[in-house]
Amino acid sequence: MNNYTDILGKKVTIIIDRPLGSPHPKYPNQIYPINYGYVDGIIGGDGEDQDVYLLGVDIPVTTYEAIIIAVIHRNDDIETKWVGAPEGISFTKEEIQELLFFQEQYFQSTIYC
Repeated sequence: MNNYTDILGKKVTIIIDRPLGSPHPKYPNQIYPINYGYVDGIIGGDGEDQDVYLLGVDIPVTTYEAIIIAVIHRNDDIETKWVGAPEGISFTKEEIQELLFFQEQYFQSTIYC
């Protein structure tokens, strides 16, 4: 058992700073195929607000109340990423891995659902 299970199933408000279709701030050729943001006031491993991928929302949004369905632990980085989805929507580990490959391909990660 790991401490990531504490957040699974919890509702959070995600502030989206990289909406679907937007370019990565450092790599403008990389376009976000999903909404990505953070939870204000919860500090992640990098000392910044906790990052969250938002799955299951196919339009760009600025904020979203989501349920945390998974935690991605990066074995070769100081960060973990949360994965949120609309209430009642779920994804398998394989689906999460496929949907987030655009970014997570650069890290050795474990997905906890």
